[in-house]
Amino acid sequence: MGFVTTQDGVDIFYKDWGPRDAPVIHFHHGWPLSSDDWDAQMLFFLAQGFRVVAHDRRGHGRSSQVWDGHDMDHYADDVLAVVNHLGTSNVVHVGHSTGGGEVIHYIARHGQDKVSKAVLISAVPPLMVQTESNPGGLPKSVFDGFQAQLAANRAQFYRDVPSGPFYGYNRPGAEPSEGIIANWWRQGMIGGAKAHYDGIVAFSQTDFTEDLKKVSVPVLVMHGEDDQIVPYANSAPLSAKLLPNGTLKSYPGFPHGMPTTQAETINADLLAFIRE
Repeated sequence: MGFVTTQDGVDIFYKDWGPRDAPVIHFHHGWPLSSDDWDAQMLFFLAQGFRVVAHDRRGHGRSSQVWDGHDMDHYADDVLAVVNHLGTSNVVHVGHSTGGGEVIHYIARHGQDKVSKAVLISAVPPLMVQTESNPGGLPKSVFDGFQAQLAANRAQFYRDVPSGPFYGYNRPGAEPSEGIIANWWRQGMIGGAKAHYDGIVAFSQTDFTEDLKKVSVPVLVMHGEDDQIVPYANSAPLSAKLLPNGTLKSYPGFPHGMPTTQAETINADLLAFIRE
């Protein structure tokens, strides 16, 4: 574990576990969480002989709570800073939700010579917000509402999201895990309110269409069909079509937070794709 300082002076926290000569998997977390959200994956792949890396996005987790730079360009540049600092190459980049957008924008912006494959899990591309060219997106008022709830009572908002739609705990017959809900709240509250407020715009209004077209390495697009945060129909199938070498794998009934609630299934499918 350690920190790398970006060109604009932001300290990015990262974890780097495993043998230096092992194949590398770099994990990118979702909003408003931290690298801790990848515990189930990092422990699993470490045991499988991989070197696993994950970082806290600027303003999130243990990284600097700066007031600016909360956009996909800066997110991608921060990833590059971590990659260059660690000297990793032939990396598999795995992104969940906002982290999926970060992965795609990083590869499109900085090239794929150090990238072997990528995985998008419950990811926000191509575009979340509804526009004339994206009629299937969510109305901007939805995301404005997120910002209003965050500004009014972030602590309560960060209980409501995981105890409800994020993990599908609002579905009939669901058995909520208090530990999972509390861990989501903990990760969120460690980060900075300004970063999270601006991050809502970054993940909802960034159009990744052209980025997706540029990524020629193999990309696995994994998405739960009961995702209430990033609805399936307007995300994963569209991304898979735009990617030159994309493969779609959907999961009936799985929620947005499936890497946690369905870790056994997700880990097995990730391992199979990485080892192909």
